[in-house]
Amino acid sequence: MAATIPAAPTGTPSAPLPPDSSLWDRISTWVSEHKAVVYTIAGVAVVVTTAGAVYYIRSSEPKDTAPRPSKKERRKRKQAEREAEAEKAAASAKQAEAAASAAKAATVETADELPEIDETTVQRLSELERKEYAQKLKEAGNKAYNAKDFEKAIGLYSKAILCKPDPVYYSNRAACYNALSQWEKVVEDTTAAISLDPEYIKALNRRANAYDHLGKYSEALLDFTASCIIDGFRNEQSAQAVERLLKKLAESKAKDILQTKPAKLPSSTFVGNYLQSFRAKPRPAGLEDSVELSEETGKGQLQKGLKALESKTGPGYEEAAEAFDKALELGDLGEHEAYAYNLRGTFRCLKGKHEEALADLSKSIELDPEMTQSYIKRASMNLELGHPDKAEEDFTAALAKNAEDPDIYYHRAQLHFIKGEFAEAQKDYQKSIDLDRDFIFSHIQLGVTQYKMGSIASSMATFRRCMKNFDKTPDVYNYYGELLLDQTKYQEAIEKFDTAIELEKETKPTCMNVLPLINKSLALFQWKQDFSEAEKLCEKALIIDPECDIAVATMAQLLLQQGKVTEALKYFERAAELARTEGELVNALSYAEATRTQIQVQEKYPKLASKLQGMGQGMMR
Repeated sequence: MAATIPAAPTGTPSAPLPPDSSLWDRISTWVSEHKAVVYTIAGVAVVVTTAGAVYYIRSSEPKDTAPRPSKKERRKRKQAEREAEAEKAAASAKQAEAAASAAKAATVETADELPEIDETTVQRLSELERKEYAQKLKEAGNKAYNAKDFEKAIGLYSKAILCKPDPVYYSNRAACYNALSQWEKVVEDTTAAISLDPEYIKALNRRANAYDHLGKYSEALLDFTASCIIDGFRNEQSAQAVERLLKKLAESKAKDILQTKPAKLPSSTFVGNYLQSFRAKPRPAGLEDSVELSEETGKGQLQKGLKALESKTGPGYEEAAEAFDKALELGDLGEHEAYAYNLRGTFRCLKGKHEEALADLSKSIELDPEMTQSYIKRASMNLELGHPDKAEEDFTAALAKNAEDPDIYYHRAQLHFIKGEFAEAQKDYQKSIDLDRDFIFSHIQLGVTQYKMGSIASSMATFRRCMKNFDKTPDVYNYYGELLLDQTKYQEAIEKFDTAIELEKETKPTCMNVLPLINKSLALFQWKQDFSEAEKLCEKALIIDPECDIAVATMAQLLLQQGKVTEALKYFERAAELARTEGELVNALSYAEATRTQIQVQEKYPKLASKLQGMGQGMMR
């Protein structure tokens, strides 16, 4: 996964919630227009009614000079006066009502004077009024939020929600709960927002952040992943959160798995490659096949284990590991005791039993300080465990015992290579070659180091010499093919992988190294997108070596690239089962969790399925 730019914690607003000015302008305009209509109607009604009444009364008032009206006329006038009084009272009532309406409208208009809203009063409002009040309350909530008055903001957003259940209002209230670290309420409100708008990225990110704080990493990962897919992985903060959660979730699961995971040897390919990184040496005197030893003795078991190693097969390696354990249990090993601890420590290391392996190698050194191979293996272990300083101390101690041991320089070069110290690595590989020109891996690693240093011509020349001097060694063609593949020289690379495959069949028919098959698979995929043939090659590799973690991981990636997510998940989970170290396990689990989350996103957000096409690798960048 590629590194991403550090960002503020997701879900916490990096800036105040911005008001929706365009919507507020429309609402303000409507209120202003509505207010004018209300005032105009009220004013005209009052003026007209009062004027009419006054005009009528005044025009109906008797003049002093007029004759006294008759009884009948007086009755008519009294009736008219009563009707006028009634009209006047009605007019006053209308005026009061109009004034109340005007006051109510003015309340809505004033930002600091908000309407009283509860579940009862909101029912009396029209849909337009609810929308108007909701927006006004939301704006006031934003101001309270900006002022960090979160409790007040929560109350205002709650009233806005009563008027109009809008996803933005729920999300804004969730932001307040987020600021108050009330994570359960954040989840509740963002879930409500997402139910109204399933692709609401801000709400998804806020809920993911809350889930993260609650320790619900799978749920958080699901939301952040959905968010990334919706916006096409353009948000660096969300992408970084996905990576962080994948690692956190994987590390948490890895610790649980390691507590109960049985110790077992890795693939025969892995074991074979590790063992052949040391120069082959004849068996110690007294342990040759010509010497008859009882398997009931420590020496007999040691002899049995050494013979089993020569098969270079998975069952042979298992038999050897058991024999070395039993040899030390039986004891009576004499001068071979340090050697036995060295071998048992080697296989304990391969099984991932690091503390026990370190103890065995230290015991070997204690019994025979001249056995430089024990220093080298302990150094390699310390390097694998992330202790390069201790590894350097062991190499220094080994050289003090035997400065002419080419294995020391070869493995110290590996230390430099891993640390990126390529110039120092090149020197040590060359020194290893100077002391023993027949060890092919020093030559191969020298060529790879030159390539890493940018000396492409020198690297290619080194490999051409290797092909001339070690023309029957498949590893030369395999590694050379990898460098050609890196240069996108696909045809040449495949030719080299084919040569390596044929030589493996000829020279090691019962213990074939499957790496050339896997490399050819990758070359065909990269060159021609030939998934079918690439899968066949991986399947063939897994038939030969079912425990090969590289073949398993490659198959998983091939399936993922084709959108076969469910099948890919099975292989990633298998890769986790095969992992030796905590680092390898975390890496495999990260891919497995990413793939599992991808499946869950498709199930939970069906509309996002199309967006997932071509995004198989998106979450693991």
